[in-house]
Amino acid sequence: MSSMSAVKSRLIPAITTVTSIGVGVWLGVQYERKTLPLPSVLAKTSSPSDEVDTRTVPGHLVPVTPTPGPQTSPGKAGQIMRYGFPGLTDLKSREGYVVSYDRRNRNPHWVFEHLTSSHIRGDSDRQQCDFKEDETIHPYFRATNWDFKRSGYDRGHLAAAANHRHSQTAMGDTFYLSNISPQVGEGFNRDAWNKLEKYVRGLTKQFNNVYVCTGPLYLPRKEPDGKMYVKYEVIGRNHVAVPTHFFKVIACETNKGELILESYVMPNDKIDNNVPLKNFLVPVESIERASGLLLFDRIPRNAFKAINGRQP
Repeated sequence: MSSMSAVKSRLIPAITTVTSIGVGVWLGVQYERKTLPLPSVLAKTSSPSDEVDTRTVPGHLVPVTPTPGPQTSPGKAGQIMRYGFPGLTDLKSREGYVVSYDRRNRNPHWVFEHLTSSHIRGDSDRQQCDFKEDETIHPYFRATNWDFKRSGYDRGHLAAAANHRHSQTAMGDTFYLSNISPQVGEGFNRDAWNKLEKYVRGLTKQFNNVYVCTGPLYLPRKEPDGKMYVKYEVIGRNHVAVPTHFFKVIACETNKGELILESYVMPNDKIDNNVPLKNFLVPVESIERASGLLLFDRIPRNAFKAINGRQP
């Protein structure tokens, strides 16, 4: 098996099983790492020796379909659920990405891409693409273009359109609103976040394969009463949630099969253009704890040559 195939075999099963989204902590508005230590939930809270690492334990992932427990036979489960399940996560496979859709917040849970240098080259025309409802999602749970109208927020791609220039269809798929989150425009979507997206595309010139997982976060912050609250705006008639932050976790494979990992969190706010991207690097474990997701968990951490520029 080639190194590329091996990585695919480890990653693809993982993206079909990880389905939930959670919360973490507010990062604040000051980005200088020397003066702003990582909040406790976004810092590593225990050493490897303090807990069992379950990421390589077979069967630790929650399956998409229910598995009967010791006291529930398959027939019993079928009888209990004979009239249907209240909900199973919406997984959509497009030409260039896979998305898990969050019906409650009308945002993606996460979007997963596999990029190579050939993906970002081509003559696909963004001007031929229109933002559109995802009609595969029940009307109760869809975001619409009207939700964004006069909201003050951009329709921000999680799988970037420019990542898929190789195919007009693939680029068009990125304009489904199931791949979109409300993002601050000036200073974020058009600036700092765009800079991070360009950086990811640049990685395809250095590495054979680049795997990217992107998603929203809804992080708590301390209010004047001293308590922590998860508070975020909703827009439009469908109450589309405005994430407080976004994450992007990147796994790169060299031509020797070596892997490196980088993980970023950015606040959904105006960011000074002079702040370097490296200031938004955080431990991948902090994103996992904050989001409720396991990211690249089929690859043991010690298998990476570097994580955020350092040896694991």
